[in-house]
Amino acid sequence: MAKFLALMILLSFWGSFISGQKPGLDAPYRIHTLFSVECQNYFDWQTVGFMHSFKKAQQPGPVTRLLSCTKEEKKNYKGMDLAPTLEVPSMSKHPKTGDWYPAINKPAGIVHWLKHSKDAQNVDWVVILDADMILRGPIIPWELGAEKGRPVAAYYGYLVGCDNILAKLHTKHPELCNKVGGLLAMHIDDLRVLAPLWLSKTEEVREDRAHWATNITGDIYGKGWISEMYGYSFGAAEAGLRHKINDDLMIYPGYTPRPGVEPILLHYGLPFSVGNWSFSKLDHHEDGIVYECGRFFPEPPYPREVKLMESDPNKRRGLFLSIECINTMNEGLLLQHARNGCPKPKWSKYLSFLKSKTFAELTQPKLLTPHRIQTEVAEEGKEINEAIRQYPKIHTLFSTECTPYFDWQTVGFMHSFHLSGQSGNITRLLSCTDEDLKEYKGHDLAPTHYVPSMSLHPLTGDWYPAINKPAAVVHWLNHVNIDAEYIVILDADMILRGPITPWEFKAARGRPVSTPYEYLIGCDNELAKLHTRHPEACDKVGGVIIMHIDDLREFALLWLLKTEEVRADKAHYATNITGDIYQSGWISEMYGYSFGAAELKLRHHISSEILIYPGYVPEPGVNYRVFHYGLEFKVGNWSFDKANWREVDLVNRCWATFPDPPDPSTLEQADENLLQRDLLSIECVKTLNEALRLHHKRRNCPDPTTLSDPKLDTIKDVTSSRKFGRFAGNDDMRSNPVPRNHSQESSLPKVADRLFSTLRFWIILLWVFSGLGFMLVMLVVFSGYKGKGSSKGKSNKNRRRSYTGFLKMNIGDRQTRKSEVSL
Repeated sequence: MAKFLALMILLSFWGSFISGQKPGLDAPYRIHTLFSVECQNYFDWQTVGFMHSFKKAQQPGPVTRLLSCTKEEKKNYKGMDLAPTLEVPSMSKHPKTGDWYPAINKPAGIVHWLKHSKDAQNVDWVVILDADMILRGPIIPWELGAEKGRPVAAYYGYLVGCDNILAKLHTKHPELCNKVGGLLAMHIDDLRVLAPLWLSKTEEVREDRAHWATNITGDIYGKGWISEMYGYSFGAAEAGLRHKINDDLMIYPGYTPRPGVEPILLHYGLPFSVGNWSFSKLDHHEDGIVYECGRFFPEPPYPREVKLMESDPNKRRGLFLSIECINTMNEGLLLQHARNGCPKPKWSKYLSFLKSKTFAELTQPKLLTPHRIQTEVAEEGKEINEAIRQYPKIHTLFSTECTPYFDWQTVGFMHSFHLSGQSGNITRLLSCTDEDLKEYKGHDLAPTHYVPSMSLHPLTGDWYPAINKPAAVVHWLNHVNIDAEYIVILDADMILRGPITPWEFKAARGRPVSTPYEYLIGCDNELAKLHTRHPEACDKVGGVIIMHIDDLREFALLWLLKTEEVRADKAHYATNITGDIYQSGWISEMYGYSFGAAELKLRHHISSEILIYPGYVPEPGVNYRVFHYGLEFKVGNWSFDKANWREVDLVNRCWATFPDPPDPSTLEQADENLLQRDLLSIECVKTLNEALRLHHKRRNCPDPTTLSDPKLDTIKDVTSSRKFGRFAGNDDMRSNPVPRNHSQESSLPKVADRLFSTLRFWIILLWVFSGLGFMLVMLVVFSGYKGKGSSKGKSNKNRRRSYTGFLKMNIGDRQTRKSEVSL
C-alpha cells in the first residue's frame, strides 16, 4: 500500500511537471501564457530573457511564443528552438493595404492561435505579455481578481484617446474604454470574443490617419504606432469588457516602486540607468548576442555597490529592480549559450555572481499576498479598498510650453523625478499653439497632456504665458480619467531631490500643502479685499502644491478666473500693492492661486522645509526636496542664470550641457553655512548636466570626441543672442518675474579657458616665428657689414623699415586675436 501511495505521488508530481505547473503552485484552473515576436535577433534575445524568467518565476501552465515570420525571413532564421512556438503568418506588411505596421502581429497572432492551436481548446485563463518583460513571480489571474467579463490589466495612462473624439469615433461604448495594456489576464471565453475585435479595431485606428495627431492619441511620434493598443481598448469596449486595473504589478526599470509594493513584472521598454551604467533595448536592435558565445549585456553594478549609491531604502529598492532585470537576462544568455554548445566561458567575478547562492536568493519567485493585490475596478471609478492600501496614490504635474527653454528644463525635471523616488505617475502639461506644435521636436521628453495655448488670451488679446498653468490644469481635469487621490503641482524649473508625499507633509482634504511666497503682499492689503470674499483666508504660498483631487476639482477653475481678474486689474499693478517689481501684473497667476484658494477657504499647511533656491543658505538639518532655480546663483566666480539659456537648444544639439560648476573640493571650508549653500548650488547644476548627458546618450549621439566642443557652440549661441538683442527685456519679464542680478561674471569659465588655450598656442607659435625672423634679418644685416664694408645705402634702411613693418603687423595681429578672445 505504501508503495502504491508513493507511486501515485510520483505520478502526480510528473503530471504537474509535464503540464508546466510546479509543485506547490498547483492551479485549480488551466492557465496559458502567450507572447508575440518576429524573426529577428532583437526579439531572440528578448525571448531568451523572457523564457528564463518564466521558468524562474514558476509561472503555472504552458507558454507559447507567437512567431510572425515571412517566408524569406524563415529561410535564415536560427531561433526556432528558443521557446515553444506557434508560427504565425506575418502581417507586418498588411496583405490588403500594404501598410507596414509590425505591431499588428500581436492581435493577428492571437486570432491565429485561437483558430489553429489545440492548446486554445484546453485552457481556462490566458495571460498575455510582451517579449520585453521579465517575470519575477507567478501571474495567476484569479489571484489578481480576474473574473469572466472582467479582465485584469496594467494601467497605460498615456492612451488619452479613451477620453476624447478618438473613442467616440471607434467604439459604440466610449464610456467603457480603459487605458490599459502591458499585462493582460482574462478568461478564454472573453478572449474569443475580444481577439477578432482587437484585430479589426487595430486596422481601423491604423487607417484613421486624420486622427493620428499627438494631442488626440498621445503617440509622441504622431505616426499611429500605438494603434494596436487602441485596438485592444476599443475592442474590449465593444465586447463590453470592464477591466480591473492594477498599477502595482508591473514597473519599468528605472522607476521607483510605491512604498510597500513588490512588482512581479519588469517591463524594460524604456532606457534606465544605475549610477554611470545604463541600458536601452534600442541599442541592441540588431544584436546577435544569443548566437555569440561568451557575450553578455554590460554588467550592472553589484548589489553591495548599489547599497552605497543610495541611502533612501525605497529608491534603493528601485535600483535593485533595475540590476535584477539585466542580471536575469544575462543569466538566461549564459544558459542559452550552453544549450547552443558554446564552450564554458572563462571565469569572471560577474559570472561567478550570476551562479552564486546570493543571486539565486535575490531572484526567488515573488508570491502575491492579499495585502499586495490592490486592484482598481474601472467601472466603479477605480476606487481602491482603503483597508488594503498603505498610501494614497499621487500624480505629479508640471506646466511647460513648446520652446527649447522649457525642453531643457523638462529633461532636468524628468531625470530628477526618476531619481527622487517620487511615487505615482507624472504628466507634463504642454501648452502650444497649432503652429508651434507642427514644428515641435520634444514630444518624447515626458508623458504629456497637450493643451491649447492661452499665452495670447483668446478674448482679450492679452499676452500672458503664465496663465497657461491654471488653464492647463483645468484642461487636464476635464479631459483625463484621474485615479490619484493627491496631486502634486510643480514648476518646470525645479529639480527634485526626494519624494514629496501628502502623508509626510500632512496634506488632507481641505488642507493643501504649499511653500511660503512672502513677497505676495497683496494678501495683506486692499488687493485681497478687492478680489476675494475671504481676504483673511489668503495665504502667501506657491511653488510646490500638494492638494487633494476633490479640492483641485473645485478650485482649478477659480484659479484660472482669479488669474484673469487680477491680470485685468491694471489699476492695482503698483509694486507697493502687489510686490511685483515690474509693476506689470507678471505675478497675477500667483495671486490667482491665493485668491482662488481663499474663495474656498482652503487653508494651507505652509512648509519651509520642502523648497530652496540655489544660492540661499539652507537651514541646518533640513532635507530639502526641491531646488527651484528661478534666480541667478553663484559659487565663487562661476554663476548660473536660467534666463541666459532662453534661446539655446541644449536638447537637440548633441552633448550640449551647461558649464560645469566648481569642484566641491575647491570650496572654502571655513564657514559651514556658506559651504552647504555652495554644495547645494553645485548639486543643482550637476543634476541638470547629468540629465542632459543621459538624454544625448539615449538619442544615440555620436562619440563626443569626434565633434567640435558642444559647449563652445553653446557659448557662441549665447554670445550672439546678446549681441543681436534676442534677450529682450520684455521676454525676460514674461517668463521670469522674479528680480535678477544680471552679472557680467562668466558662467562659462571652462570653455573660455579651453578657447584661450588654443589661441595661446598659436600666439606662442607666432612669437617663435617672429624671433626666428628677427635672427635671420640680423644675420643678413651683419653679413652685409662684413661683406660690403661701409656700404650703408638705402637697401639697409629699407630692410629695417620692412622688418619694423613686419613687427607692427604681428603686434597688430596679436591685438586683434586678443580682442576676439575677449568677446
